[in-house]
Amino acid sequence: MANTNLANAKTAKNDEFYTQYHDIQTEINAYLDYNPDVFRGKTVLLPCDDPEWSNFTKFFAQNFETFGLKKLISTSYAVESKRITDWQPTLFEADSPYYDADKSRTNGKIFVLDKDINGDGRFNIKDLQWSYLEGDGDFRSDEVKALRDEADIIITNPPFSLFREFVAWIMEANKQFVIVGHQNAVSYKEVFPLIKNNLIWFGVGFKGGATHFISNYQDIATAGNHIEGMIRVSGVVWFTNIDHGRRHEPLPLMTMEDNILYSKHKEIRGKSYIHYENYNAIDVPFSDAIPIDYDGIMGVPKSFLDKYCPEQFEIVGIAEGDSGKALGLKPYPRELKKLNPSLRDGQLYYIDEDGIPQKPYARILIRKKQ
Repeated sequence: MANTNLANAKTAKNDEFYTQYHDIQTEINAYLDYNPDVFRGKTVLLPCDDPEWSNFTKFFAQNFETFGLKKLISTSYAVESKRITDWQPTLFEADSPYYDADKSRTNGKIFVLDKDINGDGRFNIKDLQWSYLEGDGDFRSDEVKALRDEADIIITNPPFSLFREFVAWIMEANKQFVIVGHQNAVSYKEVFPLIKNNLIWFGVGFKGGATHFISNYQDIATAGNHIEGMIRVSGVVWFTNIDHGRRHEPLPLMTMEDNILYSKHKEIRGKSYIHYENYNAIDVPFSDAIPIDYDGIMGVPKSFLDKYCPEQFEIVGIAEGDSGKALGLKPYPRELKKLNPSLRDGQLYYIDEDGIPQKPYARILIRKKQ
């Protein structure tokens, strides 16, 4: 149900979800564990943020000295650009000598930390300086582009509805980044080639592939998952181009014979692996069921990218639409349409035990690194 909410929010452009502090901490710690100096001497930009509410700004300001940052910049969208009707400025803004009632609605804000303002000998959240931006804070504006160009690393939870544009915006400037997105973005034609060529990969991720975001958007999650003032989103991941240790941990796998004998999955145990009808590859519905001794191409779920080790496997492509056609997936015979109306050219299919054509869920095609 939460993903239905996410889709509705994207349609309404009401997809501003705030990431929890512990989720940020868990992810960033993974990069620090791999390289303790990953942020040292760097300028970090947190665009599409809301420094008065966001945990990104709080986290990096509190750890400014620990990480050895050179400068922290955080920007927010203007209130009017977020389609908020019931709104009033925070006490932080309203009590500030810089407060401007008109700009408060129409202009974004910028927060900067690079000086010991209060003279206590430390750089921390108390030293954040803020002002209004000239524009509304849109990351595509020349104003925020200039901040992007100044930064070394970009970290944020961008609006999911603008994810494609945001990735292109980052790659245009050749910046390091850690950003939140949905797993479905893997299929985007603007994103998948970057993943295939190891220019982007998954971060350490959220526990169970889901998390709660702070949001005013109504959540209709089940009672056990419902948290007031938050929305639960499944399939959410971190995208990054900064290295971390888990990325280089090979999957522990069994041979094809052992999988058929001992796999915990009933779809594999005691059966043979399914071969596709329209492409020379086998279907592997679970990442832990990949046969380590198979040298051919395999179709695996998108969730494989959580465990993808580039030293162990190479990505061949993605079997969806035009991308599948470009890979050479054969068109399905038209007479099969009456047996399965969901068949589409550019997508994989196989024939089940009853002679019915079946489509697996979206598959990434991989093979063992030679």
